[in-house]
Amino acid sequence: MSPTARKTPTPLIDAQVHVEGFVQVREARRSELVEDYVELIADLIADGREARQVDIATRLGVAQPTVAKALKRLVKEGWAIQRPYRGVFLTPAGEQLAVEMRARHQTVERFLLALGVDPDSARRDAEGIEHHVSEATLAAFEAFVRKADGRG
Repeated sequence: MSPTARKTPTPLIDAQVHVEGFVQVREARRSELVEDYVELIADLIADGREARQVDIATRLGVAQPTVAKALKRLVKEGWAIQRPYRGVFLTPAGEQLAVEMRARHQTVERFLLALGVDPDSARRDAEGIEHHVSEATLAAFEAFVRKADGRG
């Protein structure tokens, strides 16, 4: 008998708790695309350039038709405005979302760095984690980083 087979299996968690976890993940996946696009558009504009479809496609590593489809969604949902021959601009709601996502990303990245993760991995991993971490966990990350920095 293998060592794994001898262990007592961990009992399943309550069904409702299970459902809540999967609902949270599905919701995070739905909003992840919007959040990534809005954050990138804000970064491109802040860098002194317009957020053009070609630049967005290049930065995200996707084809321009993929960006066009995503931008239509952003406009429809009120996050962005497209102006012919001028690129994409964020609405006030889009700008606020970009600020929030940048802060989430920075918190997660600082947390990973404080754990000793190398900077390149921390940056890449934070890109995914920022969308899936709850507010409670994010607050715990921030408290950990403050304590590690001697600020808390």
